[in-house]
Amino acid sequence: MGIKFNIKPVSADLVAAIQHKIDFKTNQYKMKKWILFFGLGLLLSCVQNRSENKLNNDSATFVKYAKGFDIEEFENHYKLTIKTPYQKSEEYSEFILVKENFDFESSKSNATVINIPLKKVIATSTTHIPMIEILNEENSLIGFPNMNYVSSLKTRKLIDQGLVKEIGMDANLNTEVVLSLNPELIIGFSVSGSNKSLETLKRMGLSIIYNGAWLEETPLGRAEWLKFFGVLYDKKELADSIFNAIERDYNEIKILAAKTETKPTILSGSMFKDIWNLPAGESFAAQFLKDANTDYLWKNSKGTGSLQLNFENILDKSQMADLWIDSGSYVSKEQLLNANPLYAELKPFKTNSIYTFSKRKGPTGGTIYYEIAPTRPDLVLKDMIKIAHPELLPNYK
Repeated sequence: MGIKFNIKPVSADLVAAIQHKIDFKTNQYKMKKWILFFGLGLLLSCVQNRSENKLNNDSATFVKYAKGFDIEEFENHYKLTIKTPYQKSEEYSEFILVKENFDFESSKSNATVINIPLKKVIATSTTHIPMIEILNEENSLIGFPNMNYVSSLKTRKLIDQGLVKEIGMDANLNTEVVLSLNPELIIGFSVSGSNKSLETLKRMGLSIIYNGAWLEETPLGRAEWLKFFGVLYDKKELADSIFNAIERDYNEIKILAAKTETKPTILSGSMFKDIWNLPAGESFAAQFLKDANTDYLWKNSKGTGSLQLNFENILDKSQMADLWIDSGSYVSKEQLLNANPLYAELKPFKTNSIYTFSKRKGPTGGTIYYEIAPTRPDLVLKDMIKIAHPELLPNYK
């Protein structure tokens, strides 16, 4: 027995409605599928790039005072940016510091890749040495120019043992000696423009980083370059903790000095030929005098470097000066008079109120202040407060 179906024709409107519903369902499915795949892809991307994420998202808290460099921390490497390698530099230099046993794909960045921790280093400024020593990495130093300027006893011992080689003069390094040492990094120094010797070595394949700490405008900004050395030796935590202690000590003694009501007036600098050179009012040296709660007579002058004045300007203001802090390379009144008899006309000369950092020398004649002061501004500030407000630090020498 057959079954009959009574099939009625379907209207065009109903067909269109059914087709619209099917298209809507299909589009919904496609949209859900796209969202699912997009979300999954994003998740996989996040997982894949987890090692690239910053461990310290707020890099400003990592580099707090210094303006010349920045550090970004990742799981297996650091990104080091040098902003001011020398005066009037307009180009940043970037370096990827890759931690041990991590295979970094150099194609990911145009920056210079350097493996850390460093084992063989050439430094070019005595100010680098205390920062290397404070991290207990002086044994990594294999070369240095003008070694007679080095005052540190620890590094001088290495020099005497022949473990640190003389590499020539700052502006004219002995490239053959440097190449024979095969350093992993040369920490360079330049006043105005790139160093020709260093650029030659760079073209030969050596890694060069210019250290611009001397351009910092504050004492703590200079000292914070300790963190620069900290990441080069993969000792970030140690460098942070040491700098934090220096910062805390500096700020505590600064607060102590601010409580005094007396404010001695200060003359600074000395003559070279017929020109008196002294710190400008916005310089790091003037900042020391401000933090010691003194009245620097040129505190309102502009600039972060030096002022050049004639002797008449100095003589006029010096009659108000209670203290003369930093008489340059002169270490006695006799030396001052031999250099220029006009020094005798200054009030601090007459009152025997002259203080110099040049009397303390290393074993081979280097000035200890130049070497250690950038790393330990807390000690410099204590010295200045001892001079200006001796009652605040009765037991400090």
